[in-house]
Amino acid sequence: MRFTIVAATGGIGRHLVEQAVAGGHEVTAVARRPRELPDGVRAVAVDLARPDMPALASAVRGADAVLSALGPRNPRGDAGITSGGTRAIVTAMQAEHVRRIIIVSAAPVGPVAVPGRPKPPRHDPGDGILMRYVGAPLTRMIFGRHYADLAMTEQILRDSGLEWTVSRPPKLTDKPLTGRYRTALNRNIRGGFSVPRADVAHHMLAMVNQPETIGQIVGIAT
Repeated sequence: MRFTIVAATGGIGRHLVEQAVAGGHEVTAVARRPRELPDGVRAVAVDLARPDMPALASAVRGADAVLSALGPRNPRGDAGITSGGTRAIVTAMQAEHVRRIIIVSAAPVGPVAVPGRPKPPRHDPGDGILMRYVGAPLTRMIFGRHYADLAMTEQILRDSGLEWTVSRPPKLTDKPLTGRYRTALNRNIRGGFSVPRADVAHHMLAMVNQPETIGQIVGIAT
């Protein structure tokens, strides 16, 4: 298959590239400064903070799926990059008639309101008591702007008309790929407090061929 991987040199993105190449797929890697990519990967330099739309359109052209690991380097200070960049990706995909997109969000985003979803549930249905009343409120207090941006990012996908899927992991770690993780549609994972970035990438690639995940939020955790 032909994959366009956005934020291809980041924490999850590099695993997406490595695993897609290992699986024999054709990969176009989009990054602000593409570097240290495997042989055979097509690199396209695009700064999603100030996207070059012709370059971005060329990157998604002909793709079977776009996988985006886009996110801020500093979640407490770079809010806005994910929603703005995703809006540009969606525009490029619509122009090039590419339909499938899978992105990374975050487990605490569910109860965050956005204009298109002003009354979200008070708690994610998968969260236990500790996460509902301590963990999630604390992380939203610390990273509130970042989660608000991710909530807006998810709304952009809901409004896009594309075949989208959102992956919502909890705390990300740099542990090696295990291939052993739990997933659930439209809810977080009870007792799931972390997951390796490599496993998130593994699951994103798997979902490309899982039509039941189209138009769905998918929780994932170890």
